[in-house]
Amino acid sequence: MKAEEEAEKKKKPVVAEEDKEKPNFGLSGALAAETNTTVNGVLLKYNEPPEARKPKQRWRLYVFKGDKEIDLLHIHRQSAFLFGRDRNVVDIPIDHPSCSKQHAVLQFRQIVETDALGQASRSTKPFIIDLESANGTFVNGVQIPPTRYYELKLSDVIKFGASTREFVLLHENVDT
Repeated sequence: MKAEEEAEKKKKPVVAEEDKEKPNFGLSGALAAETNTTVNGVLLKYNEPPEARKPKQRWRLYVFKGDKEIDLLHIHRQSAFLFGRDRNVVDIPIDHPSCSKQHAVLQFRQIVETDALGQASRSTKPFIIDLESANGTFVNGVQIPPTRYYELKLSDVIKFGASTREFVLLHENVDT
């Protein structure tokens, strides 16, 4: 019996303890690889969540530079809008040098709310998420945390990086 065990040990190579590979619990990216989306050869930093919906209400972004309105964006036509400098992939370009190539996303999400009587109702609300941009995204002058959905309210003012352009969120039922 001992002869068989010794013969078996001789067949297996001896590996020193320091040569053994230690477990690696770091992120490999294998799970995210399935959801990675590329547009025009550019890997997108953002994928829409399952609760993404096109809004029924006709939301608009009024773009101001100083006191002058320079653009009107109808943002009810799709469920998400990517802001940034990379014109190959963004929906709404921001050409200011302090803005990232993929800076932020305005995402409409379906939210289930429960009232005091326990009745559930569904509504589609606008949210913004900063995509870990270098100089941040600001709502009403306050920087929002990166990679977290931030709910937008009617007449919120959005700014990106150090750009002086202001994006004011309104919908068609509000007088401008």
